[in-house]
Amino acid sequence: MFKPASEMRTTFDALGPLIPGLTIPAAHEADEDTARRRYRAVFISDLHLGTPGCQAAALLDFLKSHPSDYLYLVGDIVDGWQLQRRWYWPQAHNDVVQKLLRSARKGCRVIYVPGNHDEFARQFVSHQFGGIEVLEEAVHVAADGRQLWVIHGDYFDGVVQCAKWLAYVGDNLYEFTLRLNRHLNTLRGRLGLPYWSLSAYLKHKVKKALNYVTDFEVAVAREARRRGHNGVVCGHIHRAEMRDIEGVLYCNDGDWVESRTALIEHYDGRLELVQWTPTHDSHGVGHRTEMETV
Repeated sequence: MFKPASEMRTTFDALGPLIPGLTIPAAHEADEDTARRRYRAVFISDLHLGTPGCQAAALLDFLKSHPSDYLYLVGDIVDGWQLQRRWYWPQAHNDVVQKLLRSARKGCRVIYVPGNHDEFARQFVSHQFGGIEVLEEAVHVAADGRQLWVIHGDYFDGVVQCAKWLAYVGDNLYEFTLRLNRHLNTLRGRLGLPYWSLSAYLKHKVKKALNYVTDFEVAVAREARRRGHNGVVCGHIHRAEMRDIEGVLYCNDGDWVESRTALIEHYDGRLELVQWTPTHDSHGVGHRTEMETV
């Protein structure tokens, strides 16, 4: 199991101190969310803070626009695998963690379910840091009474569980794809073309990748049903999806490396899978695009 560097262990106290120079927001700071529409719950995962691929500015824009009563951090929030290889932590990543801490301070119940890239946080399960609860898994009861099992999903990934060395190799290849994708999209931006995801394209085109995704989704849904839940919310595979699988509502909230997606719950219990276009990409006004709703 990955053991974090000493400075990561020291600074993780309150999630914020995970990062040098980060301070916990003061209680008297102005509430920038009071005039915004609120949501009952927001689910996000696979932020991969600590990597160049994390779209931190877009994520911060989304969080400011979606204050909620519950905020679920569904794993791979901080990328310990990449930070162990190379320290990368710009101010934008600090800003995201500050926002999470501020949300908890303002009364939002923030629940952090670690994944495989931030597995070091699993040693803090059942503790609170800066008002953020760390849990192995959670059950969210929606406003309409549906029970949703909340897990990251890596326990259902045979590669992660049985051949971790291969998972590390795959992670490096994925990072290479993301770097290539950033260069491609810089060029596309200069040509006036919209954002395009190379890795998402490859996932949809390679048959084995599609089979892997399908097997993962079915396995997670079946376990949720075995446990008596109405649905499951997970991440891990970086593919946003919401559909019925054998009578169980399967929800994957996607990622903030490529897709910029999240799952939100309205006060009537309605669930909505959304993709966020940040302010800097939309002429000064951030907006979301509905992908699925139930």
